Amino acid sequence: MKNATLLIAALFAGLAFVPAAIAQDQAQSPAAAKAPQPEHFYKLTFVVEQLNAEGKPVNSRSYTTTVSTEPLASERIRTGSRIPVATGTYKSSNGEEVPSQWQYQNVNINFDVSRVQEVGHQLALRVNADVTAFAPSPDAKLLQPIVHNNQWEAVVLIPIGKATPIFTSDDLDSKGALQVVATATLLQ
Repeated sequence: MKNATLLIAALFAGLAFVPAAIAQDQAQSPAAAKAPQPEHFYKLTFVVEQLNAEGKPVNSRSYTTTVSTEPLASERIRTGSRIPVATGTYKSSNGEEVPSQWQYQNVNINFDVSRVQEVGHQLALRVNADVTAFAPSPDAKLLQPIVHNNQWEAVVLIPIGKATPIFTSDDLDSKGALQVVATATLLQ
């Protein structure tokens, strides 16, 4: 009986240390050791470049926004134009075809950015892009441009402060290409 009482007393004494041991173990676990990261703001610039057959930019446009590492933050860039496309013609008195009816084609650059987070000296972010560009028609009289559309979504990792190509696509009707370059700069 005495041995059983001592055994029960030892078990209860051991149980008193279990919560403290669990708390100590949790404090040393990676999840508990990871403190919330402070929120940072970055200037994020996208440069959309049309490249010639040699890979040299022949046209470029820049789009800039501010992004935050706050977990639920998301940013959007929207810009566009409506380009007239001739859909009907008539013959002039000298016999030339002259555009007489028009339809408008939307040409847009759209970027959606979310899930921005720092990974060492790099910035990880989810980017959705919709880039529409046009090339002049081979027949300048008809005013019927060739419309290129590139849509993509990806998680990218870019070095902070360094211009980094995050998307490239060959043109289907030429030896040129379209490229998107991103640069993230920490704001103080």
